[in-house]
Amino acid sequence: MDSFNPNPTIGALLIGVLLSYLLLGVMTTQTYIYYGRFPNDPRKLKAMVAVVWVCEFAHALCIGHTLYTYTILDYGHPERLGPTRASPRSIHTSVLFGLVITTCVQGFFSVRIYALSRRLFVPILIGTLLFLRVVGSTVASAAGLRSTSVLNYESQWGWLIKTVWSIGAACDVITTTALVTVLVQQRTYAHRRTGAILDKIIAWTIETGILTTASWLVMLACFVTMKKNFIWIAVFVINARLFSNSFLASLNSRASLRTTNDVSLSGFAGIVPSSSSQMTKLTHITYDAESRDTAVPKNA
Repeated sequence: MDSFNPNPTIGALLIGVLLSYLLLGVMTTQTYIYYGRFPNDPRKLKAMVAVVWVCEFAHALCIGHTLYTYTILDYGHPERLGPTRASPRSIHTSVLFGLVITTCVQGFFSVRIYALSRRLFVPILIGTLLFLRVVGSTVASAAGLRSTSVLNYESQWGWLIKTVWSIGAACDVITTTALVTVLVQQRTYAHRRTGAILDKIIAWTIETGILTTASWLVMLACFVTMKKNFIWIAVFVINARLFSNSFLASLNSRASLRTTNDVSLSGFAGIVPSSSSQMTKLTHITYDAESRDTAVPKNA
């Protein structure tokens, strides 16, 4: 007890969970705004929003249980934080809910890449990486539920965890790069007003792409270099919130451009020229929900 330092373990986990709950509140507010603001959106899009929110809530319950276990049930027993004991099953279950969230959002934006570019190579590449990540995350989660100690789990499956997170970062980089490329190409044919908006979208795409890619890499670096603390878990519990918030913010931002810029692009309802990491203002563009055959900006 005298040598136990709770700051990088329980303290890091507590901060991560609190920030995660804060982002869950933001996401819940965005969900409420979305259903009130866009009642005519396609049912599939509305269903996806519902699935993402339900998984976020379940994810929050899991990480809350993990925090309760370490701070209440294991109170006064710091040795239970060591690598010789199994970690709470709830943290491994949360991996599955986070997987559903990130896969839905990344898949959504990969489809939007096709809608904007009409080329299959990049969406197929992203889809392949997503499939590999789904398989890897499912195996890692199942192994964690059956593991008898953290030490055994990390020694047997640490390589898989690092691979899954590397794939997640690669998906973000590829998506961001593809979208920036498509938007730059469309910038060539845009009038001044539309071009200025596309310039902002490109800048936001790069900035927010860096944000979530960095979250994957920081989580990976902390896991590799600091396995004896919970800093990587703190980043992990926030990671899924970045995806859900970017998804909802992108959908809700359509109304903002309608009132401030009066610019219209044709394409799918809810198309967002951003990657899974794209928080936000990237969708300060309205879309023609009825025109589903083109995603090229109309001339202003």
